[in-house]
Amino acid sequence: MQYRSNCILAHIPQTPAGINILKQALIFKETLEMRIFLLDIIRSGSIFPTRIQSKKNQLRHKNELNKFTEFIGKAMENKIPSDVVPRMGWGKVVNTLITESERGGYEFVMLDKSERKNAEGLTRAEVDRYVSKSFCPVLLIDKDHPVDRIDKIVIPIDISQRTQKRLYWATFFAKKFDAKIQIVSALNIGIKETKSLAYKNAENLKKMLMDRGVSCEVKIIKAIGKEIHTAVLEYIEEEKPGLVIIRTHQEIRFSGRKIGKFVSGIIHGCPVPVFTVGGVTQNFDIHSI
Repeated sequence: MQYRSNCILAHIPQTPAGINILKQALIFKETLEMRIFLLDIIRSGSIFPTRIQSKKNQLRHKNELNKFTEFIGKAMENKIPSDVVPRMGWGKVVNTLITESERGGYEFVMLDKSERKNAEGLTRAEVDRYVSKSFCPVLLIDKDHPVDRIDKIVIPIDISQRTQKRLYWATFFAKKFDAKIQIVSALNIGIKETKSLAYKNAENLKKMLMDRGVSCEVKIIKAIGKEIHTAVLEYIEEEKPGLVIIRTHQEIRFSGRKIGKFVSGIIHGCPVPVFTVGGVTQNFDIHSI
């Protein structure tokens, strides 16, 4: 893997929806102080042979990249800065993004998750597949629900998940956006909240975040008779955070397992951006943030 330090990859199709995604991507780029690679993907097929290194394909790639660069320039209404880099890929969208996440070494990849009129016509299952197979974290945004600032971040947790990667990203986003964090866990058994393992884990995470100067609070939700993700989604709808950070399991990429009902439900059930912590996080040094 070629690691590009402090870089984002954002999938930007050359459509009106792509312009909305681009605007969101640039907000994250500026606030997080990162370099960003903007990727459009040529759909391969019979009219586009797979011999990528042929002169014909190299010429087509150059022409398509020029068109994409012009599209980005017009959308930004300015000269493209050096830390914004247009790129072209080809193939099926999900497969291409998986490959890019493996060899590109980006901090994370941005992708539109909106279910209706998705920017590339991706289905819910295809978005879930990418999240499960990506070699780096994924930031899923809804092109129809833009955000220009993030004051509150919600972190749903369960009792089985480790906290190291999530702690890193929670600290990173909270400090960059000057945001407050709410750690949320849903309790579907009839015991006192403060006696639950969920509460103890949430309090441990809260302490680690507060030790790093992040404003944080814990909320235990009663979910008796409800799906866990439904209870969390109801809380998200009520609190209206600017970002949700959720952990996926590292092993799903290798085992072929899907991301699970809880993670998929959160990703697709709320309009706010969802950052899925999975794959490779390059730097676990919290004190470097």
